[in-house]
Amino acid sequence: MLTPILIVVAVGLVCAAILTIASKVFFVPVDETFANLRAELPGANCGACGYNGCDDYANALAEDHSLSCSLCPVGGADVAAKLAEVLGVEAGSADKEVAVVMCNGHKDAAKTIMEYKGVQTCSAAKQFFGGLSACPHGCIGLGDCAAACDFDAIHICDGVAVVNRDNCVGCGVCAKTCPNSVIKIQTAKNLVVVQCKNTDKGAVARKACSNACIGCGKCAKTCKFEAITVENNVATIDPVKCKNCGMCAKECPTGAINNMRIKKAPAAKPAEAKVEA
Repeated sequence: MLTPILIVVAVGLVCAAILTIASKVFFVPVDETFANLRAELPGANCGACGYNGCDDYANALAEDHSLSCSLCPVGGADVAAKLAEVLGVEAGSADKEVAVVMCNGHKDAAKTIMEYKGVQTCSAAKQFFGGLSACPHGCIGLGDCAAACDFDAIHICDGVAVVNRDNCVGCGVCAKTCPNSVIKIQTAKNLVVVQCKNTDKGAVARKACSNACIGCGKCAKTCKFEAITVENNVATIDPVKCKNCGMCAKECPTGAINNMRIKKAPAAKPAEAKVEA
């Protein structure tokens, strides 16, 4: 009865000794700087920093301290500051970025040319006559971007993608997923955006979507900061020159330009004191 027990114990001790020796022989030292950097990164592995996940970015930072610490859009300025502290360098600028949908062709605005019953993805519908709308440049509206987003920051509302700017981290996955390249990433401080990328002439664009930019140039004439140009029949806003005044959005006759500024509710009027008779 004791013999099998002793054999098992002996085998266990031999295996433990072998594993201990192997762990020392094949031990790979861990770069402490890499470990500290990796601990500060959020672990989203979205690739928006330009590297293959958080491990790759942390490794690049550990090897090259001159590399920007503000490349992680998920972590933003807080993570940039922590990475800089680990490396003992300046954090640099890390303005929050968000996704912007360059289309406002909701169901009441964009003309639908067919009822699609195929695979319910934008990429599949794109291959079938270019999509469901008369505008070949707009949002297809089947939610490939929403399915790709890990932060619940984009949804399909009334047939067009809408971004929740509070949830969005600017990782760019939705922009890479969109088959019509309707989504772009820009700094969150730029609140006035052109939600159209239709380069057709005004009359053609307006027939496809009542919210389309018609290239009339009224926005450019209104802007006091020379932030708007009209090229290829569509307006473009220079984010550096734009002051978010919103005058172009008010002047746009089709609603192609929108001001994302959250309007404050009017202050409640104080209740009038009752006058006793």
